[in-house]
Amino acid sequence: MSYQIDNPTAGEYRESLQADCANCFGLCCTALHIVASSDFAIDKPAGVPCPNLQSDFRCQIHSELRGKGFKGCTVFDCFGAGQQVSQITFNGQDWRESKQVAGKMFSVFPVMVQLYEMLAYVTEALSYQVPQDLYKELTHQLQGLESLTKLDADKLLALDIMEYRMPVNELLTKTSTHIRSAITNSIPNKRKLDYRGADWIGKNAKGKDLRAADFRGAYLIAADLRDADLRAVDFIGADLRDANLEGADLSTSMFLTQMQINSAKGNKQTQLPSYLVQPSHWAS
Repeated sequence: MSYQIDNPTAGEYRESLQADCANCFGLCCTALHIVASSDFAIDKPAGVPCPNLQSDFRCQIHSELRGKGFKGCTVFDCFGAGQQVSQITFNGQDWRESKQVAGKMFSVFPVMVQLYEMLAYVTEALSYQVPQDLYKELTHQLQGLESLTKLDADKLLALDIMEYRMPVNELLTKTSTHIRSAITNSIPNKRKLDYRGADWIGKNAKGKDLRAADFRGAYLIAADLRDADLRAVDFIGADLRDANLEGADLSTSMFLTQMQINSAKGNKQTQLPSYLVQPSHWAS
């Protein structure tokens, strides 16, 4: 089937885009602004370390985050931007050694996260069987994004991220349309496939055949998707908070991120793409 990974090198690259907390200076625990909510037990200004961050940059309540009101910490994923900023952009400088370094590092981190998110999407797109001209465009974008991640701090802070997001989004849309159309042509009894931005909050879609549907930017909060067939579904930007994915088949879902999966519910029967990891808080 055409939605299977065709380029193993690109597939392996996508799998490598994961956070390596051991080589990061606790940037997600420090650089980001946190507002007290059901996901976070406290308010924390950007640039101020979380009180749970230890001197070795480990979290002192890591195994108890959800129980202590820090559910959001178990959801966040930087795609590997943290270690890039810590070890490459700032050459291993600890932000605690200099206020100037700290300020720049905390400002660069969110920029790098966005670049790495785009890298993840583009490398995934390159892993599919796509037309040669589209493959070349995606490769060009990948090379451009990689070069941006190697810029120094000042140049990274001067970037207009939207300038890069727009062409990437266009190519991802082309990729999604190409891959999903190949699937829909083989599905008997044509059904609705366009659910872009749809409000499916709390919707019961248990056991539904949703193959090749477009859920870009859809609201799937607390939706019941147990045992649903979600292969070749485009999930880019979809809100999956507390969506029930127990037993669902997402093995070839498109543009699905670890952060989306971390925010959802699932179990060992949930089938995920190879580049995603089953969250530890999921049911057995």
